[in-house]
Amino acid sequence: MSGDRMELVCPAGTPATLRAAVLAGADSIYCGFRNETNARNFPGLNFSTEELAEGVRFAHDHGKKVLVAINTFAQPGRVDVWRKAVDDATACGADAIIAADLAVLDHVAKNHSLRLHLSVQAAAATPEGIGFYVKTFGVRRVVIPRVLSIQEITALNRQIDVETEAFVFGGLCVMVEGRCYLSSYATGKSPNLNGVCSPPEAVSYVDDARGKTAQLAGFTIDRYAPGEPAGYPTLCKGRFKAGDKASYLFEDPVSLNAGSLLAGFKAAGVTALKIEGRQRGKGYVTEVVSAFRRAVDAVEAGGDAIEIDRILAGMSEGGRQTAGAYRKTWR
Repeated sequence: MSGDRMELVCPAGTPATLRAAVLAGADSIYCGFRNETNARNFPGLNFSTEELAEGVRFAHDHGKKVLVAINTFAQPGRVDVWRKAVDDATACGADAIIAADLAVLDHVAKNHSLRLHLSVQAAAATPEGIGFYVKTFGVRRVVIPRVLSIQEITALNRQIDVETEAFVFGGLCVMVEGRCYLSSYATGKSPNLNGVCSPPEAVSYVDDARGKTAQLAGFTIDRYAPGEPAGYPTLCKGRFKAGDKASYLFEDPVSLNAGSLLAGFKAAGVTALKIEGRQRGKGYVTEVVSAFRRAVDAVEAGGDAIEIDRILAGMSEGGRQTAGAYRKTWR
């Protein structure tokens, strides 16, 4: 799917953002159906089969590709829902399926000639684990978890014979992908099964004289002073009080921005760079994709990367950015 140039893989949560990503310079766009088969199953997001077919036509007319995320784990007795999503994506002309569940991978491998990309939900980060998926299902690309350093990715790529895709911008989760249970304890809905982390129907905000309280399924996640910007309540980024000190227990509200490491990704043998953000709007997609398009082109031309950290500071959660595990200074 990709030549020597790194492929820029960009998010689309709606038909409008798909078009925006295409026009902003994405090489490939990833999206999902409007149901629990994809890990961003939120009201108002995602695609019907008709919308996906039209989106694929638009992308192909502009020389771009569409990857369909069917990346939650199929539930016992209901696997046909996930199989139908695969069949529908194929009928719509998708260029690849992004999957993690064994039944979904098996269905694609046995019934379709479509490319298979292993979702980050599979959390495959060893040569042995990746080799299993390649040998068993013919996986062509692995989306690697956000827990490896550039040096570890370099070593991994030397031991495998398959494309790798790495996240470079957007949400940063403290959990190992595919193994998140924290939200489901509070809401009863699992990100890995139902595709919803902190489902909107469980979110509420309460205003009083002290400011605003953010709650998830009745649990207080954070409190904000009057006028202080209020974030979306997720347990992993909640601010809790222990003793006389309130602090973020699991993870600070901060976004991944690995734009300064693009040359390192190329040297490490990474095939594709992935931008997170299927819950974001056209403005976000246009600005982020455009900036990364310029940055990737600069690196591919042998020049220096643009100052993407500064350019995209306003698009980061809490106005803060990190290179995450890609820079493991303790190693």
